[in-house]
Amino acid sequence: MSAIEFQILHRDTDCAARTGRLVTPHGEIRTPVFMPVGTHAALRALTPEQVMAAGAQIVLANTYHLSIRPGEALIKKFGGLHQFMSMPLPILTDSGGFQVFSLPGKEITEEGVRFRYEKGGERVFITPERSMQIQEDLGADIIMVFDECVEYPATYERARAAMERTLRWETRCQKAHTRTDQALFAIVQGSTYEDLRRECARKLVDMDFPGYAIGGLSVGEGLEVMDEVLSYTAPELPEDKPRYVMGIGLPEDLLCAIGHGIDMFDCVIPTRHARGAVVYTTQGRLRLTHRRYRTDGYPIDSSCECYTCKNYSRSYLRHLFDAGEVLGTTLAGIHNISFLSRLTSDASEAIARGEFKAFSEQFLAQYGSSKEPQKPPRKQRKKSRRQNPTKG
Repeated sequence: MSAIEFQILHRDTDCAARTGRLVTPHGEIRTPVFMPVGTHAALRALTPEQVMAAGAQIVLANTYHLSIRPGEALIKKFGGLHQFMSMPLPILTDSGGFQVFSLPGKEITEEGVRFRYEKGGERVFITPERSMQIQEDLGADIIMVFDECVEYPATYERARAAMERTLRWETRCQKAHTRTDQALFAIVQGSTYEDLRRECARKLVDMDFPGYAIGGLSVGEGLEVMDEVLSYTAPELPEDKPRYVMGIGLPEDLLCAIGHGIDMFDCVIPTRHARGAVVYTTQGRLRLTHRRYRTDGYPIDSSCECYTCKNYSRSYLRHLFDAGEVLGTTLAGIHNISFLSRLTSDASEAIARGEFKAFSEQFLAQYGSSKEPQKPPRKQRKKSRRQNPTKG
């Protein structure tokens, strides 16, 4: 018996978009859903109560980083992540694969990956079995297989070798996973090659996982390429199981994925942007440190009902960032999570009416109307908008 239950509630009449009900040991989730990321078992500057009040239904934590500090043994001693971080919501942990394969000097073998921890330089060897053991100790509701994520662009030969190794590792993960109160999701790899994506998806479907993720996106390929990859990958996945695209969090990305029938998404971008005073509005992104907001008495977004928008002005938020007060990050984080939670909720309502395409087109037309400069804060300009999407 699976640790989760999934039921499709509505299907759009003009595209693959759907709404669903995902039941986990720690609560029910309505899909499509955006999942904010708490890399180190915490969302930066936010309490669990604030995260829930912002509309989050499920959060992520990072296997790689938590295995370094404080270590999965300590978290297990305290009863698992839910008790350790006082988080009543469902939790998903990634396998650490993306972080490991982003590290320089890694050595990939059939058995696993050898690398040095970023902090301390300790030599470590991670195998699929080791990833499963760490995640079982962390105790999340949903855990992910250990896969090999390739860079973009990747040659066909490189992508095929990684995809085939991923399939072998996923078989080992499935055998090593023993906790019946956790759902182990598969990850489809294959870079941007249609035949590899389809082959990988079909073989994983035969292995009968309770959920399926599409990995290897969010690595710099851009929205147009992501749209194409989803167009031939998503249809290969089971209709009656949850579908998850890893590492996406921009509004335009979410709407694209929802249109392809994807149910779940995660990214650190909303909270990372919040730390840099970048917030989302229905007319685009704003940088609250801009001088134009020094005397602006309006909320971030007049149509938003979040705690931040109901109580604080752009002028005050600009002051907080200018003064280096952490409250600025907290209030911006609350708004950004609320914004994406409301976006997916509004998309769900549009799907139920059979009007998702019209909703998406209208939102994007308005979202692109802002005259605000779109470049990120100075500290982030050297980074891709999709770089390291699971650290924040």
